[in-house]
Amino acid sequence: MTTTFDYKVRDQKGNLVEGTLEADSVPIVVNRLRDMGYLPVSVVPAKGKGLKTEIIIPGFSDRVKPKEVAVFTRQFATMVDSGLSISRSIAVLASQVENKHFAIILRKINDDLDSGTNLSAALAKHPKVFDSLYVAMVAAGEVGGSIDLVLRDIADNLEKQVELNRKVRGAMTYPVIVVTVIAIILTVMMVVIVPIFKKLFATLGGQLPTPTRILISVSDTMASWRVGLVILFLVAAFLIFRRWIKTDKGRRVWDKLKMRPPVFGPLTHKAGMSRFASTLSSLLSAGVPAMEALDITANAAGNSIIYDAVMEVKARVREGHSFAAPMSRLEVFTPLMVQMVEVGEQTGALDDMLKRISDFYMGEVDQTVDNLTSILEPFLVVIMGVVIGAIIISLYLPMFDYIKLIH
Repeated sequence: MTTTFDYKVRDQKGNLVEGTLEADSVPIVVNRLRDMGYLPVSVVPAKGKGLKTEIIIPGFSDRVKPKEVAVFTRQFATMVDSGLSISRSIAVLASQVENKHFAIILRKINDDLDSGTNLSAALAKHPKVFDSLYVAMVAAGEVGGSIDLVLRDIADNLEKQVELNRKVRGAMTYPVIVVTVIAIILTVMMVVIVPIFKKLFATLGGQLPTPTRILISVSDTMASWRVGLVILFLVAAFLIFRRWIKTDKGRRVWDKLKMRPPVFGPLTHKAGMSRFASTLSSLLSAGVPAMEALDITANAAGNSIIYDAVMEVKARVREGHSFAAPMSRLEVFTPLMVQMVEVGEQTGALDDMLKRISDFYMGEVDQTVDNLTSILEPFLVVIMGVVIGAIIISLYLPMFDYIKLIH
């Protein structure tokens, strides 16, 4: 049971600040406010918000979005850079985040910090929110004494990944929306319009043309109970497919297929290269050892094909080879990336070159998304016109025959 409390406090400048906090009792709220650097003025249960039990639905209400983590990290980096302690910064942010589950996690991290745990170890207890990349970079920052700079790099990296995922998702969303609209229009025509013409044809009699008979047969199927079987089959096929791609073999086959289509394949490939370069650059610049950096990069790739390639590079680097040599023998890595990595190794600025590669492929993704939209829009409109036109022609073919008979 937790209670929502309304509080009024004075900040260090004497300004009155109001807000709400959830806790089990007033003393806990007062202590938390003092830890945040405030002077409590009043703490009372919120009206209409008395005792309540937080209902957490796994996968829904307990989910923290990458964008929320990116925003938190940017604010966290700013506060630490301005001189606030890590513990106090997290306490303040815990009271400000809108996601209640995220706030609970931040309060747990703050409690761990107060008990003497270092930041990276506290973050590592919540792997669903702070992944291995995040934890490794923070640990490197703690060792190097540059936690503020590392947090800023993490925020930059997270914001890039959020933007990259948004663009790729946006490119995939457009055709799905258009196809869905086409499917709805066709369904309405087959279930509502075609039966009207069917009744008309029945009153006129005569033999219907083959395209019209096929159209009426499809309409009858969609308007009958058989459509339930079709929907059930499609849902079952989708669930089986989802289960299959979660297996090791299925995921590898699906990841390989995603990189093959003429338009979406290059988009997926470029996005993967940008993510790989950005992740590895951030880790190396933070001072994470190369072997550990490659491990984390492979796990953060989001694609089993890229994962296998990175692990192959790691095995060769462990044997004493450079990064570029094994990369040049793997099809996943483009010639441009191999050349840039080779130059980076020769000049001692590998992390900087990887960052440049990431920015380049991010720009390529932008261009591909723009091209994709301009190509797909007329293509899908033509398909919709052809399909709807074929239905209309099939419906009017009998009319032409009847007009000939009248003459």
